[in-house]
Amino acid sequence: MASLVIPAFARKPETGFLDRTLKFEGNTYRYQVFVPANFDRHQLWPVILFLHGRGESGYDGLLQTEVGIGSAIRRSQGKMPFIVVMPQCPGEKSWTDPDMGEMALAALGSAVREFHGDSKSLYLTGLSMGGYGTWEVAAHHPGKFAAIVPICSGLHPPDGHPEIVSSFVDDPKVADPYAEVAARIGRTATAIWMFHGANDPAVPVEESRKMAAALRAVGSKVKYTEYPDTGHNSWDKAYAEPGLWDWLLAQHFANVDTRR
Repeated sequence: MASLVIPAFARKPETGFLDRTLKFEGNTYRYQVFVPANFDRHQLWPVILFLHGRGESGYDGLLQTEVGIGSAIRRSQGKMPFIVVMPQCPGEKSWTDPDMGEMALAALGSAVREFHGDSKSLYLTGLSMGGYGTWEVAAHHPGKFAAIVPICSGLHPPDGHPEIVSSFVDDPKVADPYAEVAARIGRTATAIWMFHGANDPAVPVEESRKMAAALRAVGSKVKYTEYPDTGHNSWDKAYAEPGLWDWLLAQHFANVDTRR
């Protein structure tokens, strides 16, 4: 019978969408990690941190996989070449809250350790509220991510959601929040690809236009794709954008000028 016991290191690793929990500042949070079917623990893996929108907030640890990048993973039949970390923000909170950004980073760190993530190939993306969180987290941790992909995002709060707002908007020391965020992110080696629908009724497209202009003003590596005749849901098009995943994989700190 002893000969039938398979050593832990020889077992086939778990893949697909995996349930995980995180204890952070006295609270327990449930989140998901997607692990590709060809996962090999002997190599380093690029890792994406995904921040969901307001509609996927909650406590079940699952809803955040049903919109955005989780849907893209399913459409790819699980062939996404990344570890993808998907934390969930409680309904009474926002990704722009400092503790929620830190919770998301704690989930990322846990997954990097467990799944042999490459610290030089970390990426951050989010949609709507998660897009706001993308700017917030990246601005407070400049140089951590090789690339960020904010979708239908902004800094000033969308109508009806005053809780979704950049910390730089109400900071009396900041005269121009767009310039401040651009200065923090745009002068690092982080590459940026932004997406927005021109007819977005929830988050005005001017938010992304202003952010793109501020980034270009500091010489950032920014790409901006605006979809005409598209409303708030620009994420399905963005995550299906030809070349997006290859572009992400090409961004890593081993081959970029970190002096920028």
